[in-house]
Amino acid sequence: MNRTGTRHVPNTTVPPSTTVPPDAVAPSRPPVLERARARLLWLGVAVVVLAVLAPASLAYGSRDIPWSDVWSALGGADATLGEAAASKRIPRTVLAVLIGAALGLAGAVMQGVTRNPLADPGVLGVNMGASLAVVVAVAYFGLASPTGYIWTAMTGAALTAGFVYAVGSLGRGGATPLKLALAGAAISAAFASLVTAVVLPRNDIAGGFRLWQVGGVGGASFERTGQVAPFLAAGFVLCLLSARGLNSLALGDEVAAGIGERVAVVRGVAALGAVVLCGAATAVAGPIGFVGLVVPHTCRLLIGVDHRWLLPFAALLGAALLTAADVIGRVVARPAEIDVGIVTALLGAPFFIWIVRKQKVRAL
Repeated sequence: MNRTGTRHVPNTTVPPSTTVPPDAVAPSRPPVLERARARLLWLGVAVVVLAVLAPASLAYGSRDIPWSDVWSALGGADATLGEAAASKRIPRTVLAVLIGAALGLAGAVMQGVTRNPLADPGVLGVNMGASLAVVVAVAYFGLASPTGYIWTAMTGAALTAGFVYAVGSLGRGGATPLKLALAGAAISAAFASLVTAVVLPRNDIAGGFRLWQVGGVGGASFERTGQVAPFLAAGFVLCLLSARGLNSLALGDEVAAGIGERVAVVRGVAALGAVVLCGAATAVAGPIGFVGLVVPHTCRLLIGVDHRWLLPFAALLGAALLTAADVIGRVVARPAEIDVGIVTALLGAPFFIWIVRKQKVRAL
């Protein structure tokens, strides 16, 4: 305190010589921008991987084809033996990409709709329901139209999805993830037995159905792909349009309704898109399992849970996975080949066990 009676307050300002220049500290990037950059990076990686796997699917198989013949075949040439072989593999590769993308996207949507980490077209029995519908229609109603195959498969997939959900909802707690998985596995096993019971007495259809039932893309052609392409396109559009709504559903139905989301509409559109993709994929390639289970979980580990990013990434990664599985099945069993449905089962079964054993099976 000085002589005038006022308290002396020390000067606490920093001298000009010790101040930090404003441009000396680098501004930190917002977390949202960092996440967006990481997601774009992973999407780019997925595109590059798929771009590498697609030509590899043309070059490697029961016999290897020189890369020069592969590039010539992509340009439309088929004069040499290698170019002709590569040309025949082009429809197979295109179908593997489309079916893989459909199954990966359908699995991500099913997990979002049901909030069930075990949801998958194969685990929930949807693929087997589509198979049973096609088998019954062919055996007893003379179904022969490719378009009829697709509509029948989609009908069987939709009915099976509803049946599994109804059975999984019984009892205390409603449709928990584990109950849905158990109901799907039980119904899938029952439908597989019914398919066998229908096919065995019919020697006229048994051979073809045994190959189709395993799941594969070996019989691909541009004609078959063109017939299924409009249905796949419709399924892709419905699923991708539901991305924002699935983000709301992840908060719970009550919260989603509270923020203005039409829960029933979102769930119905997303489920319809997934069923269309599953039915169309099963009609043309048979019941291929575990792609829709493995792919969405891998995508969440890499880019998070935002469905606006998750869904397109799941489609890309599913296409890459099925294409890689097809190449593996052709290379490891030369000069024969292993159907892609067997390869995906070998890859997906351990992953499924890991998911079940990891902590608790809980809603997403």
